[in-house]
Amino acid sequence: MREYLLTLCVTAAVTYLLTGPVRKFAIVAGAMPEIRARDVHREPTPRLGGIAMFFGLCAGLLVADHLTNLNEVFETSNEPRALLSGAALIWLIGVLDDKFEIDALIKLGGQMIAAGVMVMQGLTILWLPVPGVGTVALTQWQGTLLTVALVVITINAVNFVDGLDGLAAGMVCIAACAFFLYAYRIWYGYNIEAAAPATLFAVILMGMCLGFLPHNMHPARIFMGDSGSMLIGLVLAAGAISVTGQIDPDVMKLFSGSERNAVHQMVPVYIPLVMPLTIIAIPAADLVLAIVRRTWRGQSPFAADRGHLHHRLLEIGHSHSRAVLIMYFWSALIAFGALAYSVNSASMWIVLGVVFLSAIGLILLLLPRFTPRAPRWAERFVPPRYRRRRAALVVPVEQPEPVGREQREPVAAGAAGASGVNGATAVGHRR
Repeated sequence: MREYLLTLCVTAAVTYLLTGPVRKFAIVAGAMPEIRARDVHREPTPRLGGIAMFFGLCAGLLVADHLTNLNEVFETSNEPRALLSGAALIWLIGVLDDKFEIDALIKLGGQMIAAGVMVMQGLTILWLPVPGVGTVALTQWQGTLLTVALVVITINAVNFVDGLDGLAAGMVCIAACAFFLYAYRIWYGYNIEAAAPATLFAVILMGMCLGFLPHNMHPARIFMGDSGSMLIGLVLAAGAISVTGQIDPDVMKLFSGSERNAVHQMVPVYIPLVMPLTIIAIPAADLVLAIVRRTWRGQSPFAADRGHLHHRLLEIGHSHSRAVLIMYFWSALIAFGALAYSVNSASMWIVLGVVFLSAIGLILLLLPRFTPRAPRWAERFVPPRYRRRRAALVVPVEQPEPVGREQREPVAAGAAGASGVNGATAVGHRR
């Protein structure tokens, strides 16, 4: 665990330290698009934050390659090199899009090529465990098509949810944390080495998001852009492919008693990973709704609009920060709920806990105008919006001295004799 923590800290530190210089570079390079109708922010903000995240990925892989226990992942598997190749390709496409805004179909083709590069280097789905059936081996074409589809869906799901400050990075970080715990349990809990690459990918992804979040929280100083959103989407998909399609249930049956029980133990995680991931179920739902909504209107599925889930939260009255926190809440509930159920699917307390937390989430959705206030003694430690408003001091205004009748008559006469603009102004002022 210490080596994973070191990799996490190095990845986060490199990403955090490089984001500042990258912001200055983005401003000089002109990667600051004008405010569009669908945007939520009010000031032009530089993009290209994915540059810092990519170098954080490279630093994490480099450090892991020189650690004793993690070095075995690079010696026994080609998946880290496959991830780096696909990530470099998708990152370059994202950088070009952040600067020049390339066509959506070109980006889609680049995503498919990046996924194909990873497949050619061995990062692919070989088999799927099906409940009640067992292990279903996939042909080369079936595995390739399923892998490419999973990568493209995950990339676009993360890209679609990147609409508020800190939203995409935070949600992916939550997903990566839950995914790391699951993969780590399989790797060290049951000594299945095939889960080692997925564990490494998850911890590096956590570092990338944690290092970028301080610069991206509301109000954001820099956006990750497509160079960042597509990158973290690809890394998340790579970990899902590695742990879902590379781990043989025949090995898991050694600690489950039978292959059928092993398949059942993996149900809470591997089925959502295929269609596409439970841990990004909220972005995936947003993706499906966006495609249906735009197609129904006769628009292109890639045409941007303001109908995403986070836009709906803002429309019903939630503040920017509260909308992001609500999305965090639901992502964590789904991801860690699936993780807890995969550990002990027979516990009824897990189901009851998920139901209780879901009810709390619904209450939060129905109270958009509720603003929590900190107690008096803690006001100095919280942002101003959480402090109690104090009544303004009323300053007495001195009344003018009364004017005598002989002093008022000339003024009245002058007002009565006034005409034109002065008369019209007096009438208008009375209204």
